[in-house]
Amino acid sequence: MNLTLFDQFSSPQLLGIPLITIAMLFPTLMLFSPNSRWITNRISTLQLWTIKLVTKQLMIPLNKTGHKWALILSSLLIFLLMTNLLGLLPYTFTPTTQLSMNMALAFPLWLGTVLMGLRNQPSISLGHILPEGTPTPLIPALILIETISLFIRPIALGVRLTANLTAGHLLIQLISTAIIALLHIAPTISIITSLILLLLTILELAVAMIQAYVFVLLLSLYLQENI
Repeated sequence: MNLTLFDQFSSPQLLGIPLITIAMLFPTLMLFSPNSRWITNRISTLQLWTIKLVTKQLMIPLNKTGHKWALILSSLLIFLLMTNLLGLLPYTFTPTTQLSMNMALAFPLWLGTVLMGLRNQPSISLGHILPEGTPTPLIPALILIETISLFIRPIALGVRLTANLTAGHLLIQLISTAIIALLHIAPTISIITSLILLLLTILELAVAMIQAYVFVLLLSLYLQENI
């Protein structure tokens, strides 16, 4: 039993060893690895078709230079998707509810897009800080605002993913606690609350998939601005 509502977001330990590494590597075991057969089974074919479809959607707004990031973005999307979905199972731990981990994913990738833009097209990348036609008195303030917004991007990526998953997990736990408490006092209300919990769980499944896609989509948009 959790001591507080937020104990579910603390990394579990076994003999003093954090188990977050196992939680991060476990989703890869759920994927089907390709084999040497000419004709694969239906599940492997469906998995490959889904990955190609999602990768194609991510690469549509990018030119050929950005296609080099296809493997990174697709792998990140699969990792976040599997981690978010497996974290909804009972007695599991969701690594993506940790802000430190989400920032460790967002900051290096965002920095890579910025450095790529400064290396390949420095004038265009710096031009985003000061749009053309800006009145002279507004230039210092606009440069400051655009610079702050540029550095806020990785923070927004990490906080958005963390906040959405954390809020959903907390709502599920609160409603589950209410169902158990009302089971002996008001069974009818408990059953109605169970239906609400079912709908919320379905919503959380959608949120887990959408947030993984939004995280990678925003990275691809940042990449688009710098290539």
